[in-house]
Amino acid sequence: MRIIPAVDVMDHQVVQLVGGKPGSQQIVMPDPIKVAQMWVDKGADYLHLVDLDGAFGKENNLAVFKRITKEIGVPTEIGGGIRDVDTIDDLVSAGVDRIIVGTKAVKEPDWLAEMADRHPGKIVLSMDTKEGRIAIKGWQESAQISIQDMFDRIRDLPLAAVLNTNVDVEGQRKGIDEDQATDFISRCPTKVIASGGVTTFDDAKILSSAGAEGAVVGLAIYTNIIKPWEWNTPWYA
Repeated sequence: MRIIPAVDVMDHQVVQLVGGKPGSQQIVMPDPIKVAQMWVDKGADYLHLVDLDGAFGKENNLAVFKRITKEIGVPTEIGGGIRDVDTIDDLVSAGVDRIIVGTKAVKEPDWLAEMADRHPGKIVLSMDTKEGRIAIKGWQESAQISIQDMFDRIRDLPLAAVLNTNVDVEGQRKGIDEDQATDFISRCPTKVIASGGVTTFDDAKILSSAGAEGAVVGLAIYTNIIKPWEWNTPWYA
């Protein structure tokens, strides 16, 4: 299972938030390109780029993300505020490996199906969960559709993967919720990228054993609690 470093950008700087709440920054670094290069220099072979500004309706960071994709030399997946076909087409043309869609995709499954068919193997559905529900709109609301019903809707779509961030443990550096993660992965009809709470090598091994394709790691690597570059198989578990 691949370990994927998160490069979350807000106010055009790299940040790490607790539970996705603005103002809870634990890390602030001014240059997203330098941060991306730092992780690649440490051995990361994939990057998870999140546009928090775009997600919150501010000026987006897609230009710098496209620069990272072009210049850093490893595949990227990009999410945050992506809600229209023109943006998706543009990112695919720019060489982005996977595009992550969330709120609109959950609320408008027909649109999700259209995007998946338009770019098979390129679209990642973000199914973030909070207290057993799908969390949307920056984790501030719960979707009307249940997790199982969403699984049923995507069963035959040519998605690249589903990204599941467990908001209940996100950014707390206390470890994953093993029961939640293994249950989600076992029921999801497509590949799963897990996120939220990955703090130790044991967390990563649990997700790997459960069948996760990848695990996004944020605050724990920025604070050197977890150091995948020191593992026997760097950036893999």
